[in-house]
Amino acid sequence: MSAFILSLVLTAAPTDVVVLPGKDMAAKHIVLISGDEEYRSEDVMSQWARILNSHHGFKCTVLFALDTDGVVNPNKSNIPGLEALQTADLMCIFTRFRNLPDEQMQHVAEYIKSGKPIIGLRTATHAFNNSKGSKYAKYAWNNQVSGHEGGFGKQILGETWVSHHGKHGSEGTRGRIAKGALNHVILNGIREEMLFGTTDVYTANPPKDATILVFGEVTDSLKPDSKAVTGKKNEPMMPIAWTRETDGRRVFTTTFGASTDLESEGVRRLLVNAAYWALKMDGTIPSASRVDIVGAFNVTPFGTKKDDAWKKIDKRPADFFK
Repeated sequence: MSAFILSLVLTAAPTDVVVLPGKDMAAKHIVLISGDEEYRSEDVMSQWARILNSHHGFKCTVLFALDTDGVVNPNKSNIPGLEALQTADLMCIFTRFRNLPDEQMQHVAEYIKSGKPIIGLRTATHAFNNSKGSKYAKYAWNNQVSGHEGGFGKQILGETWVSHHGKHGSEGTRGRIAKGALNHVILNGIREEMLFGTTDVYTANPPKDATILVFGEVTDSLKPDSKAVTGKKNEPMMPIAWTRETDGRRVFTTTFGASTDLESEGVRRLLVNAAYWALKMDGTIPSASRVDIVGAFNVTPFGTKKDDAWKKIDKRPADFFK
């Protein structure tokens, strides 16, 4: 997209919402929701949206966790613009322990009820931490109410937060394609050596109705050429990418997702292909589609409360698209 067109879109939309128009009026509408204080989801979702829009023509709306002054603050449970889900064809979510106000959470709940497709990245397995007094407490990651155990993560994506399987911050993840999954359309154009991330493997046990596409081999460092850790961590390996199809809804989940993971072409291609699959556009997934980075993408290492990742960012939503 040209800088001229983008500037028109950003000034025409509310200042806290970024809308990238599709190639035509019939373009599918993808809403990408960021809001985590560790893995730089604001970088991930804005760049993923730019790839989906610039290279593939999808209409993309990108939402951010904001402070009261409209500046991106990954610590906040405030994501304006969720009403965009009313016209969405696909929701992509990368939040962590959000306790959204009911008036915002209502839009998420209505989208979930619609049966439309969903893609969840990394901490989306524990996307929500709704208070017990909330109308939407059943979506909380640790919910124990019968029929809603594990909340949104377990019930929709297939897993909630369990634990780090690899050592956080020092052991990476190398993708290993599951037996029989090589020909799945989501893996079009992907070779194992293309799948590497600096985020560690999560413990994950998706339900029986899930189709495992990729397992995560724990590596002894954060370098792509690092060796596999020996022992129980890789015997067996944990699933890191899977699909579910229930009642007509398509769901894709991956525990890849930090901004550093997007340095891997394989991870970017996995996410782009998953969007096509979730939208039931299987037959249009090319094996060599464009997934190169669009514009500036200053990768920021993930962090914890001790690091800058948890601090307020001196950026507004539009700044991620300059």
